[in-house]
Amino acid sequence: MIGYVTIGTNDLARAATFYDALLTIIGAKRFMDTDRFIAWSASPTTAGLCLAKPFDGKPATVGNGVMVALVVNSREKVDALYKKAMELGASDEGPPGPRGEGFYAGYFRDPDGNKLNAFFMG
Repeated sequence: MIGYVTIGTNDLARAATFYDALLTIIGAKRFMDTDRFIAWSASPTTAGLCLAKPFDGKPATVGNGVMVALVVNSREKVDALYKKAMELGASDEGPPGPRGEGFYAGYFRDPDGNKLNAFFMG
C-alpha cells in the first residue's frame, strides 16, 4: 500500500552517506538521485525510502510522533541494521529486542534526528 516515505534533511550529502551505507544491509539501492532528492528501494515492488531538502526552502525538522519502520526478514537483520546505524552516527532510541509477542525491533535516529526502526515479525 505505501509506495515510499520521504524524510527531510538539511545536509543531503551527509544524509546520503548515512543511508547509502545503512540500506545496503537490507539490499536497497538508489533508484532516483537529484540535487534535492534521493530515493532507495530493495526492489521495484517494495516501498522506497526518500530523502529530500524541503520543497518550501525552510529548514527540515523532525516530526514529533513520526517514525519510519523498515521491515526485514530476520532478527539478525534487525541487529545488523541497528548496529550499522550506531556505527554511522545514529542515536539510540531503544536497542534491538522483543517488543511484544512475535515483534522484534530496534529504534534509532539518523544524524538529522529522524526516527526509524528495523523490525521483524515472527
